[in-house]
Amino acid sequence: MTVRIAPSILSADFARLADEIAMCEAGGADWIHIDVMDGHFVPNLTFGAKVIETVRKLTDLPLDVHLMVLAPEKYFDSFAKAGATTLTIHVETAPHLHRQLMKIKDLGCRAGAVVNPATPVDTLSDVVQDLDLLLIMSVNPGFSAQSFIPASLGKIARAREMLNAARSVADLEVDGGIGRATIRDVWRAGANTFVAGNAIFGAKDPRAEIAVLRKLCVETV
Repeated sequence: MTVRIAPSILSADFARLADEIAMCEAGGADWIHIDVMDGHFVPNLTFGAKVIETVRKLTDLPLDVHLMVLAPEKYFDSFAKAGATTLTIHVETAPHLHRQLMKIKDLGCRAGAVVNPATPVDTLSDVVQDLDLLLIMSVNPGFSAQSFIPASLGKIARAREMLNAARSVADLEVDGGIGRATIRDVWRAGANTFVAGNAIFGAKDPRAEIAVLRKLCVETV
């Protein structure tokens, strides 16, 4: 199972964004994770289409855009045009999830769905065949540098079982509290893609930390 590390620029130094993105590339990052928050669905306000467009100009890496917003469909066209590779939307804000996933695909992006810690993963069982990515939040969204919720491991394992049962090739991504102390257990539970913000950008050597996290996703004797 391919391991993907997706640094979250929510923890980056925006005064040095070009350097931070270049560092991620040099360190072997697979994706760049961009958190979009509207100040309503979550208690914070972050990036929009302009930031996605800026990051797109700085890198050829896939842009993994996580929409923590109400009425996410309002953003699909502008975010796709700005250069998003994947658009991931919350089950909690998507009452017409199938239609919204199909719209994302029609725009040429990969379609992802995400569940908060209190949302059962089986809410996605009827659209699992339509997913390119399934994201499990292992913290309550809205802020960086939160602690991993231990109960998430069982949920990740259930998500992996659901994907395997459907013979889905969707990526299983985990976001929240990912670092040296948690990534191996999360990988063992079945995830293959890991969002890390503070663990990378707050490290003594951020570039090297990407490789450290990747190397932890192996079985040890």
